[in-house]
Amino acid sequence: MNIPLYKQMLKSNISTFISFGFGSAIYVILMTSFYPIIAEHTDKIDEFIKLFPDALKKGLGLESLGSYGQFISVEYYGLLFPIILGIFSVMTAVQLLAKLVDRGSMAYLLSTKVTRTQVALTQAMVLVTGLLIIMTFTFLGGLGAGEILLDDKYSIAFKTFFQINIVGFLLFFAVGGYSFLISSVVNDQKLALGIAGGLTFLFYGLDMIGKLSSELEWIRKITIFSLYEPSAISSGEANVFTSALILIGIGLVTYFAAIMIFKRRNLPI
Repeated sequence: MNIPLYKQMLKSNISTFISFGFGSAIYVILMTSFYPIIAEHTDKIDEFIKLFPDALKKGLGLESLGSYGQFISVEYYGLLFPIILGIFSVMTAVQLLAKLVDRGSMAYLLSTKVTRTQVALTQAMVLVTGLLIIMTFTFLGGLGAGEILLDDKYSIAFKTFFQINIVGFLLFFAVGGYSFLISSVVNDQKLALGIAGGLTFLFYGLDMIGKLSSELEWIRKITIFSLYEPSAISSGEANVFTSALILIGIGLVTYFAAIMIFKRRNLPI
């Protein structure tokens, strides 16, 4: 990794990282502030939820909102969080590599003493740093909101909330990995964005379809989003270690492949 390049790229992107992180934290805080009102009417809400088709309840994780953990898992980590982090991971991965090639900036970088391997590894680290910043904002925002806005009887266990966030981080570590791999192969920024974004949307869509029908549940096995189930984590039913291990493996393999491909391929510079 090239430290001066890392510092420069981090400086160029830090406002975006903080904006996404701040936005994510605000959503968690807002959702947390709503929960005391929800908790007062849990019985009525659960009765209303019973009117939904079983497939819809399963797909949206709406079996019950009887605890804050279940509520925040459904209302934020199961819906908005994947969209926010998915957009960030795809957009940033493409901007850090394919965009530089597409706009000719890569030629300037490689004309210095920085090698291709150093460039790719440094850009990958910038992406991972961005994800860490967003997740830190999100985790601390949710933790702080829980301490200030919720009574002890509503609060989620620190370990459970940490697991939801760490597996969420690892999911988008993997999404960022394959997006970065696509960015290392495709020169055109818009094409890379379309492929990576389309693949992410497809994975997310297949995961939702698999949740809606027991007959189609097998579809979830081909999408990495099936490895992230915040509702199951909040209820203690998820195998967090296995999911984390697989996501780490996917991320490391795709980042490594991206660096190796970028190192060897011909570039239009």
